[in-house]
Amino acid sequence: MSVVRAHECYHCKQWVEEGEEHDCWTTTEAALTEHLSEDLQDAWERLRETAVEFGDQQIYASHHSIMFARKSCYFFVRPKTNYLEVCVFLGRPVNKPQIRKVIRTSKTRLAHLFRITHRDEVEAPITDWLREAYEYQDAAKKSGKGKRQRAKGKDQV
Repeated sequence: MSVVRAHECYHCKQWVEEGEEHDCWTTTEAALTEHLSEDLQDAWERLRETAVEFGDQQIYASHHSIMFARKSCYFFVRPKTNYLEVCVFLGRPVNKPQIRKVIRTSKTRLAHLFRITHRDEVEAPITDWLREAYEYQDAAKKSGKGKRQRAKGKDQV
């Protein structure tokens, strides 16, 4: 009698037999956005077009999100049924009505979460935050902020 060994995937909790190919992280932008309503599709397209205009970057799908990165991820989008959940990484806290939550992710970066439900929302101040996040790595490098320098006390959340 042969024993079949299996393990539970850490990410998707699916049981995978030994030797069986399994890659639950493989996805595409199209797969993540195909279920969106027309309004959300339009909002997604405008959001993506805005980011592309900033310059060189990588845009890729990972698990349930679409990542926008230079040296590291500066924002990502999680397409949901009724909205696009957006997470933008900035070097300062932003206290505006659109921001639902701010989370410190490192000594120098804070994650800002907000939702987009319509194409018309992809304008200032949201587009300003996206550009600021895109440019933040350059600004941090010039100012000397980085892994060795602590974030200022006023940035603490």
